[in-house]
Amino acid sequence: MPQARSVAVAASNDNETNQQNELRILLDRLQQEHRDLDAAIHALQDAPGCDVLQVQRLKKRKLGLKDRIGQIEDQLTPDIIA
Repeated sequence: MPQARSVAVAASNDNETNQQNELRILLDRLQQEHRDLDAAIHALQDAPGCDVLQVQRLKKRKLGLKDRIGQIEDQLTPDIIA
């Protein structure tokens, strides 16, 4: 029975590692999108005849990304009970 338990623990660890790797990949992608949106917002604001509605939409999207990034970072950070 101990061998079956160690196999189950190893499989569980592999699943956790895979899930963390997937979250890190997603986090990197979202952070890049956040930076791209920031650059796009600045470019639009610097342009003459800036479309205020489009800038507001991009800022809202950027804020949503920031929230999602925070959620993923919380999932990747282990809980430490002080």
